[in-house]
Amino acid sequence: MRVVLAEDSVLLRQGLVALLTEHPAVQQVIEAGDLGELLRAVDEHEPDVVLADIRMPPTHTDEGIRAAERFRRTHPQLGVVVLSQHADAEGALALVAGGSTGRGYLLKERVADVEHLVSAMEAVRRGESVIDPHVVDALMRHKLRFEASPVARLTSREREVLGQIATGASNSAIASSLHVTSRAVEKHINSIFTKLDLPAGDRTHRRVAAVLLYLGDSGFTPTAAAAGPAG
Repeated sequence: MRVVLAEDSVLLRQGLVALLTEHPAVQQVIEAGDLGELLRAVDEHEPDVVLADIRMPPTHTDEGIRAAERFRRTHPQLGVVVLSQHADAEGALALVAGGSTGRGYLLKERVADVEHLVSAMEAVRRGESVIDPHVVDALMRHKLRFEASPVARLTSREREVLGQIATGASNSAIASSLHVTSRAVEKHINSIFTKLDLPAGDRTHRRVAAVLLYLGDSGFTPTAAAAGPAG
């Protein structure tokens, strides 16, 4: 296999390069330290597999997931294994949202087992999917919690709006973040209130109630006020 390894931790990247280059199934390892380098390396070297950290520069959020989504369009035969520090159900769901073919999600604690790691890369190269057992457990817990919650009635955009409300963002701030009009945000919020069966009344109280339902569903803990002003 020809592998592009995307990891911003130099020590971890060097350790993985050393492990992989000694394995008989690996022909070449091309290194990348951020999302931009990863995209360029794939375009230039046309690897068989990408092994990428889920979080890397420039934002340290979901670069590995976004890269996998892009490769689904630009390099449909490319296998991708994403590495994560934690069993993140949301990340795993995002990875396979466009299909599980040729996609893998492993915890970083597994990378020391080079045979397990190479086996996963070989599997995604063949078009199979590989999900870490701990992540599968997290997915099942997420599914049960989500299906039991009224938040499950919301569309993905409505959940996105509600998630931003939970950080204390105003309607205008949400509109700017999502690149939509304030009127569109207002419509989403009204739909959220309706789907969550929140009775008519003081708008601030309904906003807070919606946020509490969201937090109970997602396990998310906001770093700002739970519900900011409506405007």
